[in-house]
Amino acid sequence: MILIAAGSSLPFCGHDSQQIVLRAFRALGRIASLPRVSSLYESPAWPDPADPPFVNAAAVIDTAMAPEALLAALHAIEAGFGRRRTVRNAPRTLDLDLLAYHELTSIDPGLVLPHPRLAERAFVLAPLEEIAPDWAHPATGETVKTMLSRIGPGEVRRIRQK
Repeated sequence: MILIAAGSSLPFCGHDSQQIVLRAFRALGRIASLPRVSSLYESPAWPDPADPPFVNAAAVIDTAMAPEALLAALHAIEAGFGRRRTVRNAPRTLDLDLLAYHELTSIDPGLVLPHPRLAERAFVLAPLEEIAPDWAHPATGETVKTMLSRIGPGEVRRIRQK
């Protein structure tokens, strides 16, 4: 299973964060199949909750692209939505993370898989629980359901679609 997370906290070209995440998944759908996409969720910004809140979602995708090529495609989609990599954890127009690529584990600095902070982030786990609750982390064996129950949902809440 290939898992992608999306997040946005800043508008871009007249589109709010909800629209950006939905449009990013449409862009991803041009290069991969998206059999499952979660609802949208809202979470406070971290580490500074005074920053704009994030809209988050997750998707299961199918593609024959190698993980490195997929990561490059995700970065290209981010750039198309005005993403600029400045300060770590700063507000951003779009963030697309490759969370997992089948059972692959990698510690290569350019491609760490599964995502190294996946198990610590309710804003990633809550959308994942909706679409892949039984996916198991290849290194720990923990399911999404187990990881989320361990850390709790925090202030992550499902957004009612407009």
